[in-house]
Amino acid sequence: MTQQGTIHATTVAIDGRAVMLLGPSGSGKSDLALRLIDRGAALVSDDYTRIERSDDMLMASAPSTIAGKMEVRRLGIIPIDHVNDVAVALAVRLQHNGERMPERQTEQFLGVPIRILILDPRPASAPLIVEHALRHDLP
Repeated sequence: MTQQGTIHATTVAIDGRAVMLLGPSGSGKSDLALRLIDRGAALVSDDYTRIERSDDMLMASAPSTIAGKMEVRRLGIIPIDHVNDVAVALAVRLQHNGERMPERQTEQFLGVPIRILILDPRPASAPLIVEHALRHDLP
């Protein structure tokens, strides 16, 4: 039996692995995604992401109504290339205050444990931190 749902997350793919950016409206999800895309990531979905459990993996895609669209503040909704059905490797919870040296954390999405990184999206280094966490399997 397939489990699926939709979550409030902007998702990008880096080297074929999905990174879900989680946070309330205005927290910087689309802005961080745009900076990651500028560095070579691909958009999966902006603002809402369809997730589906496939065996022990979590797959991310865009809901059909918003596929290939991204909201860029002060520009509006723009068309952008996107990819679908990407395995989720990391979730980044956007928050302005976080620990300097956090313990490794996971969170369950449809029963699949996904590594969580707590990150302030505002610094210029935020996209680099996401890439390094993904590349080096850090916290």
